[in-house]
Amino acid sequence: QVQLVESGGGLVQPGGSLRLSCAASGSIFNINHMAWYRQAPGQQRELVAAVTSGGSTNSADSVRGRFFISRDNAKNTVYLQMNSLKPEDTAVYYCRLVLRTSVVSPLSSYWGQGTQVTVSS
Repeated sequence: QVQLVESGGGLVQPGGSLRLSCAASGSIFNINHMAWYRQAPGQQRELVAAVTSGGSTNSADSVRGRFFISRDNAKNTVYLQMNSLKPEDTAVYYCRLVLRTSVVSPLSSYWGQGTQVTVSS
């Protein structure tokens, strides 16, 4: 069993910053891919940023240069540093981890419970 716990969401004014965290615990052998998605009301869930096991990152055009993803393998945690926030960044943010629970298990995808980020004055 694997659990993901997200934290760091909240209400922030335009131009402000927030840092999201997603910590994984339970039966984890290794974590391959870590990513953040978001879903605004009435919109489809979209990829915000991702980081591979080797540390390579990619991000959506809408957040590039403002949002930065990082991972701490020792803590099984992925972070999303969000700067220069805009009202259009308002959404529920979800982390997604692709991992193995044992040396012989296939890669499986796990989602966090979501954390609300609201950007408003």
